[in-house]
Amino acid sequence: MDRVTETGGRRSPVLLADRWRRRLRVLHGDLWDFRPDPLPASKWLRWLPHGLLCLAAFGVTVGGGAQLGDNGHLQPGAAFLIALAQGGAIVLAMWRPVAGWWLSTAGTVVGAAAVRGRLDLVPGVTFTWPWTAAGIVAHLLVLLLLALRVRTRVSAEALALTALVTWLLQGVWGGSHYQPTGVLAVVLSAVVVVLGAALRDRRVARAELVEQTSLTSEERARRTLLEERSRIARELHDVVAHHMSVISIQAQVAPHLVERPSPELVENLAGIRQNALEALTELRRVLGVLRSENPEDPYGLGDPGTGAAPDAPQPTLDRLGALIENTRAAGLDVTAEVRGVVRPCAPGVELSAYRIVQEALSNALRHAPGSTVRVEVAHGPDGLRLAVTNSRPRRPVPPSPGAGHGLLGMRERAAMLGGHVTAVPAPDGGFSVTAFLPHGTLPPPRPEQPGPPRPSTTGDRTP
Repeated sequence: MDRVTETGGRRSPVLLADRWRRRLRVLHGDLWDFRPDPLPASKWLRWLPHGLLCLAAFGVTVGGGAQLGDNGHLQPGAAFLIALAQGGAIVLAMWRPVAGWWLSTAGTVVGAAAVRGRLDLVPGVTFTWPWTAAGIVAHLLVLLLLALRVRTRVSAEALALTALVTWLLQGVWGGSHYQPTGVLAVVLSAVVVVLGAALRDRRVARAELVEQTSLTSEERARRTLLEERSRIARELHDVVAHHMSVISIQAQVAPHLVERPSPELVENLAGIRQNALEALTELRRVLGVLRSENPEDPYGLGDPGTGAAPDAPQPTLDRLGALIENTRAAGLDVTAEVRGVVRPCAPGVELSAYRIVQEALSNALRHAPGSTVRVEVAHGPDGLRLAVTNSRPRRPVPPSPGAGHGLLGMRERAAMLGGHVTAVPAPDGGFSVTAFLPHGTLPPPRPEQPGPPRPSTTGDRTP
């Protein structure tokens, strides 16, 4: 109870202290939180590299044109076209790297050929040839974009042709009175190609790892789903086999409860019993292997001579209190409440309800250590409603590779019975799992035997 009777206009000191402790606990949980919560990625940041490359292309065009015109003594128009080809190669390489490399190489060859005859026009002025400074910058950026985008073999071929063109221009054709830049250009090109290829291989490896991880997660989810379906089938096999056995026995006993039964009644009852036995045999033949993971023991009978099967009776909501006590012993603060008039449910509904609560509590243990959990079971005229809500974790959450797989089993169980399961984050940072299971079709209840009256569970609250 959150309210007490006020005496003398003052509240109880114990109540005030408890309220302040709760407020401080909430304040600690809200502000003492260092989990990463980055800003969403801006779409403009994705275009930043493109903008920098366009800026570099503009600088190459302006600087290369000035160098070819002033030091290379070319006409302004020719110098601008050659520099524009080198700068445009950077922009082109962002979308077509191989074509950009060809354009950069062609611009360098044309520029070297145009400047070669003018190398010694001005005494005392030494021109960088066959690669200008702007041409080297442009070609390095083009090779980097090429190595980042294409296979390593293509990058190596482009590097080899760059070295061959440089050797033909500087080593074979040559010129007079110039500062050679061929060796520097080839060495820097090799470094850029190696760097780009390494970055590309790393990116490809990470993409393959992500793809493999995604496939592994899908396979794990599929395997978990199949295992959960197998467990559901194994449990329902026990329930169905029980009812089929009861039908067979009742059909066998029924003729003895009637005086002088007609031959048609005896024949029909015998047919019912025979069909029940055949159905039971087929059910055990098809689903019996699910009772044990050992293929040599498909019916789960255990070791020979033990005289009993290893399977325990399937749990129902009557064992919910023991489940909650075990969860409390594991370190969670669990409270439970049962509302409505308790009415009998089909065995499959009781079993699925128990398993859903069990899985929700297991998830709270794994993903919300130290939290407070509330379990609600509401019996309604149309079905059974379950709710398991936990607060935000009070201790560090250990990593769990199987996160999310338990929800698959819950949804499978609910869908099999015509119900549904919803799992959503709670407003206070916790998590809430709700489920609805419609009442199954039940046989009419048997008359109660005289005995002590059962206590009503309406509004029962598990302490």
